[in-house]
Amino acid sequence: MSFKSGFVSIIGSPNVGKSTLLNILVGEKVAIVSTKPQTTRNKITGIKNLKDCQIIFLDTPGIHRTKSEFNAMMMKQALSSLRDVDIIIYMIAANKPLDDNERYNISLLKRVKNPVILCINKIDLIKKDTLLPIIKGYSSLHKFEEVIPISCIKNDGIDILLEKVIGLLPEGPKYFPEDILTDLPEKFLAAEIIREKVFELTKEEVPYSTAIQIEEFREETGKNLVRIMAAINVERESQKGIIIGKKGSMLKEIGTRARLDIEKLLGTRVFLKLFVRVQEKWTEDTRVLREFGYFR
Repeated sequence: MSFKSGFVSIIGSPNVGKSTLLNILVGEKVAIVSTKPQTTRNKITGIKNLKDCQIIFLDTPGIHRTKSEFNAMMMKQALSSLRDVDIIIYMIAANKPLDDNERYNISLLKRVKNPVILCINKIDLIKKDTLLPIIKGYSSLHKFEEVIPISCIKNDGIDILLEKVIGLLPEGPKYFPEDILTDLPEKFLAAEIIREKVFELTKEEVPYSTAIQIEEFREETGKNLVRIMAAINVERESQKGIIIGKKGSMLKEIGTRARLDIEKLLGTRVFLKLFVRVQEKWTEDTRVLREFGYFR
């Protein structure tokens, strides 16, 4: 029997559920999730292994028009995923209107020849009779290969989406071993988990002004222990105070939650030490952005 494989990019506006969908499709948490928009900053790879096929999913930063240096570089990451993939899943939220940003995003699809699946998420948040007008509105802007309504939170329609993706895959090799769920290094995933906890626990602009640097990642195999030291970089002293919290309470909570998730990820005990550092205007400095591991 022939084997099928290919690369599938998940794109769309911020906060439509792309990272949640990736985690569901892969069956494990490989991308951080937050109710706040623009949580994803880099392309995240998730690998789905089935009997007769292998699918490499790419989760991307939310597409939106922007002027800032940091966000512009994020957009380059997202748009670069449109090239050299076999299938594109364009994801929208059913409870959000078809606005100028969505029209702009869809106009970008005209540059590619890949099949595009329109994936309508969050159908659990709308009335059934409003779904057809949504489909008609988007279908008038682009010729989609398939239109699949889903609900990530209800796990509804995911099997249908996966079936359609498999049907569109070309014949190809097995790019990764079967036990690999992502090609991202453990250090990167640990940093992402720490950043996720900052998103969960802090408010307003603070999460968007943080970047995590792993200063030490050392395995002590005889002790079944990994020692991690990480810096939480912020742009202002006031943000540093928020991250640390009263008598260090916020930093301790971030560390506790992150450590528990990293232990699940690595399958070993973890000693996690966090500290906070001020790096002024890091989101506007290309050199620092690359130093922090973004957009290499």
